[in-house]
Amino acid sequence: MPVALLVTVSPRLPGLLAPAGWRAVTTAPAVLALPGAAATTAALRAEGIAVTDVPDPGAVTVPGAVLLATPEEAAGWPEVPRVAGAPEPPGVRLLDVVTVMDRLRSPGGCPWDAEQTHASLRGYLLEEAHEAYDAIVDEDPVAMREELGDVLLQVAFHARVAAEGEPGFDVDDVAGDLVDKLVRRHPHVFADAGPRDVAAVERGWDEIKKTEKQRRSPTEGVSRSQPATSWAAALAGRAERAGLPTPPAGELAARDADELGQLLLGLVVAARRRGWDAEDALRTAVRRYADELDAAANARADG
Repeated sequence: MPVALLVTVSPRLPGLLAPAGWRAVTTAPAVLALPGAAATTAALRAEGIAVTDVPDPGAVTVPGAVLLATPEEAAGWPEVPRVAGAPEPPGVRLLDVVTVMDRLRSPGGCPWDAEQTHASLRGYLLEEAHEAYDAIVDEDPVAMREELGDVLLQVAFHARVAAEGEPGFDVDDVAGDLVDKLVRRHPHVFADAGPRDVAAVERGWDEIKKTEKQRRSPTEGVSRSQPATSWAAALAGRAERAGLPTPPAGELAARDADELGQLLLGLVVAARRRGWDAEDALRTAVRRYADELDAAANARADG
């Protein structure tokens, strides 16, 4: 084959070429492109660089030509020297998620996807999060990989739906807000400020979030739809860090987490035999405690 050099390009990052790739395409006697390099080909042509489409480089007759191909296409010619024209950074496949979601939601895509709303999708978000949680508990990396993908789908789906609304936002807005938050809440990393021990970091997070949200009470921003045990633990933890009252701790005879689990299971069974719903009973108590926390926080703010 007369091709002198293969330049691998990214189908996801059209027009992005590293210096070695640019030198190759601007100095070669001819630039050829396989079908997978179509997006990069279009970007090069827009800059006045001539590129010839070829379905099969075996038919090339120009000595010293440079061939543009995706890494997958280039795998068919291991004997040809190559340069990485556009090295893809970690996370680049997230662009494929956005592209596929856009295709599904757009005219000519999937009719089921097209009719979904935030309200119709919200149950799936909880379901997928629970399934990902189960995979983590089971320490099953294969299931974890799949279930985290399903959670990611929900993020991409809701962002795509939101992009059609007024005022809308898109997945870049979601990602941008997340990056800003991560940087802002980790000054010990990005601003080299403050201590790095875990306890100090947690205290810092509370102070930063208090400034961001202007919250008057530790109950604000805590999800009420989570299981009652998680809700109770979150409120008690926030209250302790804020110096607000917590319910008196009960007697705990369990010596470890396994015994605690058996104790809680026994309480659930005993409650069921009396016709009580343990989750509902705890939720009622936590809701009452949340009201007490709000009152205590308001009294401290007013005093």
